[in-house]
Amino acid sequence: MDISSVTSARTPIEPDYRFTLANERTFLAWQRTSLGLMAAAVAVVQFMPELAIPGLRHVLGVGVGVMAVLTAVAGLRRWSQVDRAIRNDEPLPQASAPTFLTTGLALIGLITVVLALSATVR
Repeated sequence: MDISSVTSARTPIEPDYRFTLANERTFLAWQRTSLGLMAAAVAVVQFMPELAIPGLRHVLGVGVGVMAVLTAVAGLRRWSQVDRAIRNDEPLPQASAPTFLTTGLALIGLITVVLALSATVR
């Protein structure tokens, strides 16, 4: 094995700019999602009427806010992993953040539906 082949295999390459820009657009989409979740958290706490269980709207708002922060961090982490893989000519890493986001949104949606239905039954 030649030492130059080992050295060149580990040297980051300058990738096609289109891949870098696509990765950046995906990062910005994660950040937009995070901002939307932050706005939703504020809306839940400030504009949602008080529920049958006192303080429940604050718990929901904090839950959505935590999801917003985790989404922002996951977007940055994903951007970094993909950028490193592109520059080192490696396979892209598996993404777990979409599963987290989907599960969290489904859970919040389910809680919202249950609360809406319980409010109409009264």
